[in-house]
Formats: sequence, C-alpha cells, structure tokens
Amino acid sequence: MRAERGPLDYARRWWLRAWLAATFLFLYAPIVILVVFSFNDSRRNIVWRGFTTKYYLEAWHNDSLIEAFTNSLVIAVASTLLSTVLGALLALALWRFRFPGKAAVEGANALPIVIPEICMGVALLVFFSRLDLMGGMGWPWSLLPVLIGHVTFSFPFVAVVVRARLEGFDRSLEEASRDLGAGEWQTFRRILVPYMRPGLVAGALLAMTLSLDDFVITFFTSGPDTITFPVKIYSMVRFGATPEVNAASTVLIAVTVLLTVIAMNLQRRSSAREGMLP
Repeated sequence: MRAERGPLDYARRWWLRAWLAATFLFLYAPIVILVVFSFNDSRRNIVWRGFTTKYYLEAWHNDSLIEAFTNSLVIAVASTLLSTVLGALLALALWRFRFPGKAAVEGANALPIVIPEICMGVALLVFFSRLDLMGGMGWPWSLLPVLIGHVTFSFPFVAVVVRARLEGFDRSLEEASRDLGAGEWQTFRRILVPYMRPGLVAGALLAMTLSLDDFVITFFTSGPDTITFPVKIYSMVRFGATPEVNAASTVLIAVTVLLTVIAMNLQRRSSAREGMLP
C-alpha cells in the first residue's frame, strides 16, 4: 500500500515547483523579452509603443549585418564539419587504442574546454600575427584564422561527446561482423558509424552552436576586414540596444532553435532504428 503523504511532503513539492519555476523564469525571461521587444515600435526600446516588423526589414537591408551573418554561417558550417570529423577520429583513437602518451593526449584534448576563452583568444592572436594571417587576404581566406580558432576549441567537445557514446558499444558486434567476412572498413562503416551517429549529431550541434555565438575568440582572431555576427551585434549594442539589434538577435536564436530541433529529430530517428534492431 502507498504511504499517506503528510503536510511536509506537499510543502516540499510546492517549494520544489516554485524553485523550478523561478529558475526557468531567470533563464528564459530575458530571451522572451528580447524577442518581444524586437517587434516594439520605438527606437528607445524601453517602453512598448506598438507592434511592428519594420526593424526586421531594416536588419534585412543592413548590408554590413547581412555580411556578418553570412560570415558566421560559413564559419559555423565549415567549423562543424571539420570539428565533427576531427573529434570523431580522436574519440575513436582514445577509445580503441593504447599508445604511449595517451594520457597526455587526453589532457591536451581537455585544455581548450577548461582554459578561459580570453587566454585562448590571446594565444591564437599571437600565433596568427606571427604567421601574418590576420589581414591582407580576400574573402574567404580572411575567414581562415577565425575558422581555425573555432575548430581548435570545438572539436574537443565533439570528442568528449562521441567517446561517451562509444563507451556503451558492444565490441562483440565487431567480432561478429569480421566472422561473417566483413573487412575493417565495412565493419567501421556499417557497424561502428551507425552506433556513433547520435553522438556525432549531438557533437555537431554543439560545435555549430559554439561557433555561432562565440565572441571572444572571434574578436581576437578576426582581421580588420572580417566581422562576424556576434561581433557586429556587440558593435551595435555599444550605441544602445535598439529593436534592430533585438531583431538580429532573434534571428540568431531562431536559427539555433531550428538546428536544435533538427538534431533532436535525427537523434530520435536513430534511436528508433536502434530499437527496431533484434
């Protein structure tokens, strides 16, 4: 029989719900306010004056803002592809093989995750300055330092996610595949990669999100003729948070949410296919 709940049990549940509600309010209220005030018909953006979408049109016709957004998308897509490949290969190597210096490699992989971004940004700035990669190149080569910087701090996150996924892999499946005549490459492509897919999708989503909203490393590695969306938003906010800034930020939030929904659907489909396997 179920034990009767006393007044203290209901009090604890009430406080727990209140605490969760306050936490979600603290986290998401600023985002909701930003989206709402992106439709505010007031340049001062302090008091609600009415509904309008003209600031989205102004943002759309702002050539420098569109250029910055395009640069961010190009960097994010390229960084995600490179980070996913490098992170997956590193995770596979650390999971499967034993080699001298493995502990050092694992420690080096954790460095971009734990060190402050400002330190990494300064280090990349000094490195690229010595190589003279910070200016004098046309598009898209002017984005190369920013891309390298984003890959540097993104692929360790992918490696961590993919390796965590590989820890639950049953290696007897590989042995069974080889016993049935499959080669090393066939086993990797048909057995290991499908199992890694949820981790790859999650890692790719994390890498793209980190790249899209990164400011510190981008600020230090971008040249004088290269600007990305977060840096452009920062330069606009210095003169005041206008509805145009809110509209541009809302677009970035919408892109991030869309990518999250797509990644979750891909993971759900992959999990469903795994559940159908005998």
